[in-house]
Amino acid sequence: MHRRRRTALLLTAAIAAAAPLLTACGNDAHPGAAAVVGGQRITVSQLEERVGEVRAAQRAAVQDEAQYQQAIARTGTLTRDTLHTMVLDRVLHRAAEDAGVTVSRKEVQAMRAGLEQQAGGAKGLETTWLQQYGIPPQRLDDNLRLQLEAQKLAEKLGTNTDRPEFWKALSNASKDLNVDLNPRYGAWDVQKSRPADAKTPWVRDVTAAQTQQGM
Repeated sequence: MHRRRRTALLLTAAIAAAAPLLTACGNDAHPGAAAVVGGQRITVSQLEERVGEVRAAQRAAVQDEAQYQQAIARTGTLTRDTLHTMVLDRVLHRAAEDAGVTVSRKEVQAMRAGLEQQAGGAKGLETTWLQQYGIPPQRLDDNLRLQLEAQKLAEKLGTNTDRPEFWKALSNASKDLNVDLNPRYGAWDVQKSRPADAKTPWVRDVTAAQTQQGM
C-alpha cells in the first residue's frame, strides 16, 4: 500500500515538473487533426467535443455566470491539456499492452467505490474531479483506468513512476506510435512521453481508496 501511494504521488509530481526539453514536434501534414497517434487521428472536432463536455459540466455545477467565468479562468489551457491527456492515454495504454498489463472493469469500479466513499458519494467525487482536474463525470471511469494502468505498469516493471525504467517504457511507446501534435496545441516530448510545455496532472493520489478496497 505504501508503494502504491508513492507511485501515485511521484508520478503526479514528475508530470507537474515536466522539463521543457523538446525532442519531437508536430507539423501540418494532417489537416484537420489535432494530433496523430499510431496513425490514428485525434480530430479537432473530437478535441472540441471533449472540451465541450468539460465546459458543459462546469456550467451545470455553478449557480451563476460569475462562478462559471471563474471556472473558465481556472482552466484557461483546457484545450491543450485535454489533448495532451488524450494523447498520453493512448501512449500509456500502448506501454501497458507491451508489458502485458491489463485493467479490468471490476478494478475500476472498486477504485471508484472507494473514492466515492471518501468524497461522500458519487456526486461529491464527480464534483471534485471536475473542479480539481477538469474531468467531466462521463470521463471519470476512463481517468481511473488511466491511473490504474500507470500504477500497474510501474509495478510490472518492478519500479516506481519516477524511475527511468518507467519513463523508458512510455518513451518507447511514444516512439512506436509516432506521436505528432498540431503545433497550435504545443509539442510532445518523446523522451519523456509528456507535453514539452504543459502540466498534465493525469494521475491522482488515490491510494487511500485502494487501501479500503484491499488492493
